[in-house]
Amino acid sequence: MDARSSVNLPARLKPEFTSLPPIICFSHLRWDFVLQRPQHIMSRMAADRTVFFFEEFIASDSPEPYLEFRPCRKTGVVAIRPRVPAAFGEAQRDEAISALLDQLLSIHRTARPVLWFYTPMMYRLAQHVEAAAIAYDCMDELSNFRFAPADIREREAQLLKHADVVFTGGHSIFEAKRCQHDNIHPLPSSVDRSHFERARTVKGAPPGFDTPPGPVLGYYGVIDERIDFDLLQAIARQRPDWTIVMVGPLAKIEESDLPREPNIRFAGMKEYSELPDWLGSWDVALMPFAINESTRFISPTKTPEYLAGGKPVVSTPIRDVVRHYGELPAVFIASDASEFIKACDAALALAKKPETFLPEVDAVLAELSWDRTCARMKALLADAIASGHSRRPVLPRPWARSSNRASHFDFIIAGAGFSGSVLAERLASSGKKVFVCDKRPHVGGNAFDFYNEDGILIHKYGPHIFHTNSDEIFNYLSRFTRWRPYEHRVLADVRRRLVPIPINRTTLNALYGLSLKTEAEAAEFLAGRAEAVEEIRTSRDVVISQVGTELYRTFFEGYTRKQWGLDPSQLDKSVTARIPTRTNTDDRYFLDKHQMMPLNGFTRMFENMLDHRNIHVETGVDFEDARREARAAKTIYTGPIDTYFDHRFGELPYRSLEFKHETIDQRRFQPVAVVNYPSPDVPWTRITEYKHLTGQVHPKTSISYEFSRSEGDPYYPVPRPENQEIYRKYEALARQQNDVLFAGRLGTYKYYNMDQVVGQALALFRRMNIPAAAAAQKVSTLNGHETVGAMRTAG
Repeated sequence: MDARSSVNLPARLKPEFTSLPPIICFSHLRWDFVLQRPQHIMSRMAADRTVFFFEEFIASDSPEPYLEFRPCRKTGVVAIRPRVPAAFGEAQRDEAISALLDQLLSIHRTARPVLWFYTPMMYRLAQHVEAAAIAYDCMDELSNFRFAPADIREREAQLLKHADVVFTGGHSIFEAKRCQHDNIHPLPSSVDRSHFERARTVKGAPPGFDTPPGPVLGYYGVIDERIDFDLLQAIARQRPDWTIVMVGPLAKIEESDLPREPNIRFAGMKEYSELPDWLGSWDVALMPFAINESTRFISPTKTPEYLAGGKPVVSTPIRDVVRHYGELPAVFIASDASEFIKACDAALALAKKPETFLPEVDAVLAELSWDRTCARMKALLADAIASGHSRRPVLPRPWARSSNRASHFDFIIAGAGFSGSVLAERLASSGKKVFVCDKRPHVGGNAFDFYNEDGILIHKYGPHIFHTNSDEIFNYLSRFTRWRPYEHRVLADVRRRLVPIPINRTTLNALYGLSLKTEAEAAEFLAGRAEAVEEIRTSRDVVISQVGTELYRTFFEGYTRKQWGLDPSQLDKSVTARIPTRTNTDDRYFLDKHQMMPLNGFTRMFENMLDHRNIHVETGVDFEDARREARAAKTIYTGPIDTYFDHRFGELPYRSLEFKHETIDQRRFQPVAVVNYPSPDVPWTRITEYKHLTGQVHPKTSISYEFSRSEGDPYYPVPRPENQEIYRKYEALARQQNDVLFAGRLGTYKYYNMDQVVGQALALFRRMNIPAAAAAQKVSTLNGHETVGAMRTAG
């Protein structure tokens, strides 16, 4: 390596600085060009690990390639610029840069770094490096930009094939790429709120820049092919009393491309620290983007920055701007010069009354910060590192029955699902000896998951998504698993198009060709279709009273008949009352505070929960056989309560499910984890694609078709008044028993979500008044990222 590669790194960048793997960030942007997403993210990443910012090469007069190091003392990031002889051809240049990268790794003495890419073109330079993880932060669709390399899409396909985690700079680009990777997350750019809020107190023009009297409208950012110069020129000519200030460097355009109106001022590039002074001197902030391929997927960072500065914003209809900010009174959307001028007039009037729009703006900005975005990236990156690249299939098998079973237990628990496992853990941690049996060959009940023959993690009994508003329940389960963030979204196949369910404003606009823009408009539309129901008793009554007959038939009637084998008019109102109708565009299926999936699957969580010296587990064992062979003072029964009492008052009806699992030789099958099929002409109720739930990276995907059945294992109690009458008889009989307690969905004949089952089990344990001092409570260190050993198998 050339002597110029030598550099004294800051102390905090030495190998002993952190146990976290260093990041080598490959970027098409220069570290000291414009402060954008890469600089915000990497500066924060450098707070707890070494970060090298590896830039694109620079042609050099030197006869040998070398690395130029530029440490940033403020953040700790080290910017690295490969200098390559100008005479090198492309292949020779790539070989030289790869060798320089190897020398960097040798100097740093790191085993496996994180490779982080902002451009797919640089992946070929580092594809030989053994990485702890590969991250791709796709902030823009670079292939749509002017002068994009001809092979950039091919290079991106290679990067996506090997990446462990992918982030996108906005939701539009996420929607375009969501089927190209298994572990992809929309993380729009954010805002340094305190930095730009300084603009609210600025008085007058920046030093050395005088503006004539009259309204000042401004833009800052890179000035390139994404700016609509014809629009700017039209505005300037029609409103000569306005001054338009454009701040930022030119890129991929010439000065001759710029409009030359006397009231358009180009101020050139300014430092990030100066931007609040410029923003504060304007009356209105502009985003005059051209609507073309280069802006199709952008999510401009300047939107929240302008708003943080207290300025009304006028923008052309950039999709992510409309989607995320279009309903704010301070954001105006206009498509052509005439509309833009009218919008600017309205924005100028609003700017004189900041008290009318700033509270709503500040409420939105309170949810945005680069710190929060980076924290989410760190968590997802940690999960990717923990997951690794080499998961192997783990197939389910019956556990061996024990030959050295204890002669006496305090409790025998029938069922190793949520209820049984939670109660077993709580009792065992209080010093009680517990025998858990399950007739299935595994623990976890219906939440059981496993790796199939292709190594894809699937849910054997259909999709299970954890969500809860209870901190107690979430914190309890967090002792036995780490989590991956996951927000469940469901689409319904209606009239050959996929629309969000629960019904929201997006659903209504898509189905009826509407352009409802506000919650009030959507509420008015639904109210016009709702039908009066004298008394709401059934599921049909609930839906008709909210959305009317047409939407009821479109979404609920056929699906409910398939799911329950009954018309909605024959089912209790609770069935459809659980499915809300929304007037906003929130397409999340659940709105709970905690929405997560166990990082290593539900089965591993159950194994950790049951891994206690006071718990003995046998699977593939019938409860009656186990009870005859194992003595226990008390029983906890989580199976069907009518079965326990030999159907003394008749059988309680249940619905069962059948699943047809398939593995497909493609990376993605559908855009979300679950697609519902309401039409009675389709035999299945829904299709689930499991990699959406698990975040697993795999070249294949696995799906399941779900069919509702009247025969088979009991899944759902059928909510009808006559069935509740039968259950109440069993419930009264259960209260007379001194040696058995009933828990769970089947034991109490109630439809519970997973968190409700856990909450019921914890509440039942508290009512049992087991002395806490009987034994020390088991302490888990999963949240400290330690590994808990797998549960001992019986025998």
